[in-house]
Amino acid sequence: MIDVSGQINAVRRQVGSRTLEAGEARVSTISQTYDASVEDVWDACTNPERIPRWFLPVTGDLRLGGRYQLEGNAGGTVERCDPPNSFAATWEFGDTTSWIEVRLSAVDDDRTRFELDHIAHVDDDTWAMYGPGAVGIGWDLGLLGLASYLGGGGVRPEDAEAWTVSAEGREFVTGASQRWTEASIAAGTDPDAARAAEERVTAFYTGAPA
Repeated sequence: MIDVSGQINAVRRQVGSRTLEAGEARVSTISQTYDASVEDVWDACTNPERIPRWFLPVTGDLRLGGRYQLEGNAGGTVERCDPPNSFAATWEFGDTTSWIEVRLSAVDDDRTRFELDHIAHVDDDTWAMYGPGAVGIGWDLGLLGLASYLGGGGVRPEDAEAWTVSAEGREFVTGASQRWTEASIAAGTDPDAARAAEERVTAFYTGAPA
């Protein structure tokens, strides 16, 4: 049993932008504090034997300059690595390339703040259609997986797909989608447009009619 409301409220979400060489990019930032040391969270996020226990099986060379591939999902190149504080990598899925940056900081000896930026060039039409929830909900599910793993219970990776379309999973996705909408509106998106995008992206994740 997942404390859906507790997990939704434990996560912070922000929508912004960043200017890259290729032009303006949209940034979705998600963060959560975990009851674990920086070293433990770092190892959970970078050790190929532990990553599948909360996220997805991964292959490749998880070192600076190395290539990685997540099973059935994105792959890319590790572009920066500063253990146990941060790493950055390309996030290549299909014919699109975006970037992720992960930062870890100690809240105290036994708690760590995990923060992730997903940086992507998203055209205006796609953004208007789905908003930040298109990537944000996926990362919410990822942070739930990490919380479940570090906490010793909750949703296992092998059960995640089925759980997402369960009543509890749909409640979680809907709540996460609402929070990304709030972050989008706070960043300046027209409220009506943001809520319309929320309906569409929630339907995409849950399989419900838009």
